[in-house]
Amino acid sequence: MKIVFAGTPEFARAALEALCAAGHEVVLVLTQPDRPAGRGMQLQASPVKQYALARGIGVIQPRSLRADGRYPDEAQAAQRLLADTPHDVMVVAAYGLILPQAVLDIAPRGCLNIHASLLPRWRGAAPIHRAIAAGDAETGITIMQMDAGLDTGAMLLTRVLPIAPDDTSASLHDRLAVLGGRAIVETLTAAAAGTLVACPQPADGVTYAAKVSREDGVLDWRAPAADLERRVRAFEASAGLRGTPLKIHHAAVRPVGSAATVAPGTVLASGREGILVACGADALLLDILQKPGGKRLAARDFLAGFAVPAGEQFELPVARS
Repeated sequence: MKIVFAGTPEFARAALEALCAAGHEVVLVLTQPDRPAGRGMQLQASPVKQYALARGIGVIQPRSLRADGRYPDEAQAAQRLLADTPHDVMVVAAYGLILPQAVLDIAPRGCLNIHASLLPRWRGAAPIHRAIAAGDAETGITIMQMDAGLDTGAMLLTRVLPIAPDDTSASLHDRLAVLGGRAIVETLTAAAAGTLVACPQPADGVTYAAKVSREDGVLDWRAPAADLERRVRAFEASAGLRGTPLKIHHAAVRPVGSAATVAPGTVLASGREGILVACGADALLLDILQKPGGKRLAARDFLAGFAVPAGEQFELPVARS
């Protein structure tokens, strides 16, 4: 098929690569404008743009596709180009811009979205992070026929992926990116054969995956240790100690039962294995940490330069309303 592809990050690049490898003709790529990145804050092309340019595929980077938005001239020019570019279907993966109905209506076979959850669970911006933080046993890929709603379109294909006990957002992202590429190729094969069946999303089980904020990673020691361990794997976790925000890269739950009568956030023990911190239930062993501007270190190396004695108290964040 002739495809217009819209996507921006590495998750989308994996899908674009899978489509090209399967022999589909990608005639145009839409991706977000270049962003400053790195220590020098130089403008950097998205992974999707880098891949497209390396293959000689035309790229456009409108700041908006909404003719009634902040950049109407760019939006109208992009819409005209889409209408003038012969293609069968538009494939969208983590593009990051709203597609108005005028764009959804251009491709003869419509717009297909590669979404990293089992819809209708975790509609929205951060389904991978939210699935881990919630303790979901599984997630997956849904290929959806896009409509004007937020991930509300009919489902065309789903593929399930178990979430491993040690999965982080990064590791789960990488496995879902590969699965998403396979799933969209499978979907287009079924579409070409006329065997694709659209299934409306059920009304029950809808949850929303809000965009990740800095506060998501702040550890509140009043929560159970199991919740905080998942938060470490899901987000860029941090905890305050002596006014210093420490990044927590790995942690493990340690049962302490009713023996822990100290306040949440209290250091119960500190040594080569890690820093054991009392939580609302059980305790959390912090074993890979990082100071601001420093390297991520195993606990024994971290403690050699930043002593954390038993009895010290980690800061408790202000409780959310």
